[in-house]
Amino acid sequence: MNKIEFNYTPKHASWLNIAEIEINAMDIMCTKRRIRNKNLFIMETKAFCNYRNEKKSKITWKLTKEVADEKLSKHYI
Repeated sequence: MNKIEFNYTPKHASWLNIAEIEINAMDIMCTKRRIRNKNLFIMETKAFCNYRNEKKSKITWKLTKEVADEKLSKHYI
């Protein structure tokens, strides 16, 4: 346990949302099936990463701070 460092981050963190979106895209495009061969899995995930990078895929946030404040205002104290 001395070598493990725990970093707690809020579940609503934007980087986590981005990671979930990318994992979902990868699942839909290349890993939504059983891949028994480790080398094939590595090749396909690298190909997916290269494709997304070449395409310069971006995430367009549609929820502004103002809209979020309005929707979540009932939860504020």
